[in-house]
Amino acid sequence: MTCISAFLAASTVPTPSGAPGVVWLYAGFLALVLLFLALDLGVFHRDAHEVSMKEAAVWTGIWISAALLFNVGIYFIYEHHVLGIGESVKQIDGAVRAVNGLEAAKLFFTGYVVEKSLSMDNVFVIAIIFSFFAVPAAYQHRVLFWGILGALVMRGGMIGIGAALITSVDWIVYVFGGFLILSAAKMALIKGEHVNPNNNPAVKLVRRLVPVAPNYDGQRFFTTWEGKRAATPLFLALVLVEFTDLIFAVDSIPAIFAITTDPFLVFTSNVFAILGLRSLYFCLASMISQFRFLKPSLIVVLAFVGVKMLLVHTDFKIPTTASLLVILGVLTVGILASILIPAKPGAESRLPGPEGILDPAAGFRRSKRSDRAARGDDASTS
Repeated sequence: MTCISAFLAASTVPTPSGAPGVVWLYAGFLALVLLFLALDLGVFHRDAHEVSMKEAAVWTGIWISAALLFNVGIYFIYEHHVLGIGESVKQIDGAVRAVNGLEAAKLFFTGYVVEKSLSMDNVFVIAIIFSFFAVPAAYQHRVLFWGILGALVMRGGMIGIGAALITSVDWIVYVFGGFLILSAAKMALIKGEHVNPNNNPAVKLVRRLVPVAPNYDGQRFFTTWEGKRAATPLFLALVLVEFTDLIFAVDSIPAIFAITTDPFLVFTSNVFAILGLRSLYFCLASMISQFRFLKPSLIVVLAFVGVKMLLVHTDFKIPTTASLLVILGVLTVGILASILIPAKPGAESRLPGPEGILDPAAGFRRSKRSDRAARGDDASTS
């Protein structure tokens, strides 16, 4: 209910009976999400097992289909202004107008595509986390399930805050737009490097607060070790999954607000993108390194939506249809280029950069080692 209150405070959508209409809308959607999650963990994945590529592909198709079916519902809700939804929506340029079904459906789909594409980096970092902690394949789904549940809560709060800021502070769109362009520049400049997730501040904090057992205890997050209550390595993996999603949300939340400022469309498109992240991980984790040109595509997408945000108050503002076509086109080119252009022998083919969030000081330590090595070389030659 906290998330709903945040959205109500930010929402400019009037309803015939006031706020209760919006409350029922969000409550109904959250009930649908909880039903999905209950079926996922309680029925289809009750027993821990390794998720095969075939199973992951099927679930990926199911989640994408669910998002598309929900978008059909978005069309009818906004077309007929059910509960007054879409009758008066504040736009990113400050104007207030009605949003029809077709426009709402395009906005939802564009936001969903943007969030889905930005989650590719998340998939790569999760793969590093599972590899570092040697998380058994049978337990990985459990970590992702609870990690995504936490991500839904965190993103709900962040979206509520973002919507409130955009509604009350007109110039915040320029801050968001500039931040997205800086994020794109950061992704372009940061190079991949080997990191140690044990140096992550979240992991260090957990180790200070509770003992950490050296071994797994099935799929439990906590166990008894040396007579004390202790966290398992599986819990450390969960903490890092939550931490990385929080960091990635700092980029993805402003990106979705560049598409639409309607809190309901922002929240629902984000949720469906996150719900499909688990199956997407099991589909792509083993072959993510083959998408060599995906990172440049994501950089262009981030820069584009940043520019789109900066142009909202000008005569050059970019319409929704154009945004959708550009984003889909850029991502398609990146994927096709990765498939059609083979990597040169010995070339680095993995997605570089995003794993740096697991070990923020890695680059600094590497620079210090390089300086010491250089001084050593100088001393030996003098």
